[in-house]
Amino acid sequence: MNNRKTVTYFSGLPIMLWWLVGISTLLRGFLAWWLELGNDEVYYWTYAMFPDLSHFDHPPMVGWMIQLFSLNLLFDSELFIRLSSVVLMSANSFIIFETGRQLRNTRTGLIAVFLYNASIYAFVITGIFILPDTPQNFFWLTGLYLLVRLSGAEPDSRYFSVLWICFGIVAGLGMLSKYTSVFLWLGVAVFVLFYRINWLRSPWPWLAALITLLVFSPVIWWNVQNNFISFSFHGARVTPQSGLRPDYFLQELAGQWLYNNPINVWLIWAALLATARKKLALDPGVRMLQFVALPPILIFLVIGLFRATLPHWTGPAYVSLIPLAAVWLDIRTSKSFIPRSVVAALVLLFATVALGAVHVKYGLLPVGSNQPYHRLGKDDPGLDMFGYRDLLPEFAKIRQKHISEGTIAPEAGMVGENWFPLANYDYYIARSLGIDAYGLGKPERLHKYLWINKIRGGLQRGAGYWYITNSRDYKHPKEIYGEFFADIIAADTVTVYRAGKPAKRHFIFILKDLQQLPPDPFGQ
Repeated sequence: MNNRKTVTYFSGLPIMLWWLVGISTLLRGFLAWWLELGNDEVYYWTYAMFPDLSHFDHPPMVGWMIQLFSLNLLFDSELFIRLSSVVLMSANSFIIFETGRQLRNTRTGLIAVFLYNASIYAFVITGIFILPDTPQNFFWLTGLYLLVRLSGAEPDSRYFSVLWICFGIVAGLGMLSKYTSVFLWLGVAVFVLFYRINWLRSPWPWLAALITLLVFSPVIWWNVQNNFISFSFHGARVTPQSGLRPDYFLQELAGQWLYNNPINVWLIWAALLATARKKLALDPGVRMLQFVALPPILIFLVIGLFRATLPHWTGPAYVSLIPLAAVWLDIRTSKSFIPRSVVAALVLLFATVALGAVHVKYGLLPVGSNQPYHRLGKDDPGLDMFGYRDLLPEFAKIRQKHISEGTIAPEAGMVGENWFPLANYDYYIARSLGIDAYGLGKPERLHKYLWINKIRGGLQRGAGYWYITNSRDYKHPKEIYGEFFADIIAADTVTVYRAGKPAKRHFIFILKDLQQLPPDPFGQ
């Protein structure tokens, strides 16, 4: 029996695709509701609380997505803050299916969507967590699909012009999500120079580039108004700092494999090797995928030779090569509709996600427990998404006690010297109690809180503030605020338990009588 003829359909799409997307959506939606927000996620919640044309770290799209899917924070639980990730990941599954089907056939599309859902980067980082990668991945995959269609379009057709205009808009929206979306245009430029030089005589690619620039222009304008602070920040992150660092390179390489699922990465590089040996036909669509994906992978590996990088930066590039791996698997396998390697990738993804989620909630892995009192949980990154919900009722009682004793005023806000965990305490504590959180520290550690301070009215001389630090990154306030406040009082300690065992501690201080204000970073 020919397996490729056994596909059943619903409204033009395979039933298997609907089942996969449905199960994936339900599972990711449950985890988005079940798990507390991580450090980065609560920080991007501030983008929605205080929207702007751009921000210190990233363009504004992630904040806009939170606003859109939470109805401008009318519903501000973890699920609604993450809802765009759950929904857009599902939409991406349909897009990557259509990309694979465009390259070869329906089976290729199905293999691609299974591999996509097996990617830890796609399933977790962009499909559960709310990060700039969430909207970027949606616009990136949409742009990639348009490029695959463009690669085979006739330059004189109306279809060609429509595709270019749509790509220009989508690429601009991608750059409003994350700066690395510019690699879409880099891939196009290389493809055109090698295989479609005649496109340069058409006005449509040039118009598309202008459209992208116009869509991205709010970010440029914001940077002009703020001394190009965001561009400078990211430029410094990729500038070599020292000599050759093979440890950074190996960290980047290992991260790329782990974030994108080792089985997926093996299949991708096997497909690339097959194209290099001319065992896999290089039609225009396949070439387009390679030219979009390979430059960022190679560039960040080179940067990793000299400084620390983050492996998820190459996530969109690996996602771009999933349809190529699907084409290769479709050609090589025929015994089963879904190849065993794809099933293995899904099993590995499920095991990893289940182990990670259970550990976050119940402390399954033996890490972080044998630490000193003030460092409990220091080596357990899972605690970044645990223990803030439990802190709220305890802190509320401590706060009310000290207010009734006259130690601190009811309107007193809280301060922090770094954007995390300040944003965690802002979302889980200050927001719930109706008080403000401020950044008080070095500008390079406060990021958007430099602007939030101004919006909230700024710190006031003579006022008192709450300060909370935890055993994941303990800093006593006398170390950082001794010169700023007349008195520092240790108010209380809250121990957070996980599965009946102490997991981490929150140390609560009262900072009395602010003596001096920090220098205005804006020079005003």
